[in-house]
Amino acid sequence: MTISVFVGTSLDGFIARRNGEFDFLPAGGGEPHGYDEFMAGIDALVIGRKTFETVLSFSAWPYGEKRVVVLSSRPIDLSGVKGGVVEQMAGPPAEIVGHLAATGAHHLYVDGGITIQEFLRAGLIQRLIITRVPVLIGDGISLFGALPHDIQLRHVATRHYASGLVQSEYTVTAA
Repeated sequence: MTISVFVGTSLDGFIARRNGEFDFLPAGGGEPHGYDEFMAGIDALVIGRKTFETVLSFSAWPYGEKRVVVLSSRPIDLSGVKGGVVEQMAGPPAEIVGHLAATGAHHLYVDGGITIQEFLRAGLIQRLIITRVPVLIGDGISLFGALPHDIQLRHVATRHYASGLVQSEYTVTAA
């Protein structure tokens, strides 16, 4: 099982403002930066409840027919999803990964601040693709938050785009 993160941040490392807004990220339809190719290799997405609620506010379901797992210990109303394949799960990250592997998933995309942090702390993420937007917002929701120990990364590649986006890919090295 491969578990990856593909995320955009402000240059100072925030994935959203304190209120959850990410208006500083480039709007969809801008220059291609590998997201479509990344999504083509994904079997399932694992997102948290807050990310799910944010995605529901979009004009269209952005994940097509990809399997989406929403993590929450509280019941979630999935009826607002039109045209998507969505289910809810709860439990520790390793348990979620075990269940998804047993049901045929081979490559997971983990998204959402808390979810990324929990999977990273559990040692389950192997690949990080981080696109930095050339803006400083000064405060917000940190991509990584506090960690119980250093997590060593190996740089794979860095790409830059005409818009000023800088995207770096890393693999998590074994502890």
